[in-house]
Amino acid sequence: MSKLSLKDLLFICFCAVLLIAVRAAFRWRLGISGHAMFFTVFFLLLSRGCVKHRLTATLTGFLAGAAAIALGMGKGGPLTMLNFLFPALAIDLGAFIFPSLLNSYLLCALVGTLAGASKLFSAAVIGFVVGMDHAILWQRALIEAAAAMAFGCLGALCLPPVVKRLRAYGLPTASGE
Repeated sequence: MSKLSLKDLLFICFCAVLLIAVRAAFRWRLGISGHAMFFTVFFLLLSRGCVKHRLTATLTGFLAGAAAIALGMGKGGPLTMLNFLFPALAIDLGAFIFPSLLNSYLLCALVGTLAGASKLFSAAVIGFVVGMDHAILWQRALIEAAAAMAFGCLGALCLPPVVKRLRAYGLPTASGE
């Protein structure tokens, strides 16, 4: 496993801090479940796309989750970390399966949808810990996951033009181009 350079670590921290700052700034009560997944997927994919390391999105998600817990964001307490780790793991898995992820809108949309689907697991775990009735728990988790999948897909579709622009300015990407 390659070591991360200081530049790579700074970019990972930049993406994690920007993810938390944007989520804090846009704490809108839209009445739409899953809208926070838009920014989560965008910044996790951005970090994965610009740093040449296998678990970049996971590290970014861990740092963002730790910052969210430290700042008291969310109502899950320490389980808030799951809201960042599960999508990050899905993005790293998608980048492992599809190495040319950032070159295709379709693959970005697929991985963004997969990251949004991970909301099913975090919502289910939090519901189990809280002690919800199982029928209500799965209905709630499915509704949250469906909305998170839609917003995750939209957030991922914003990434290819950004990566194209970063490549034009010479920022290296994870594909090594």
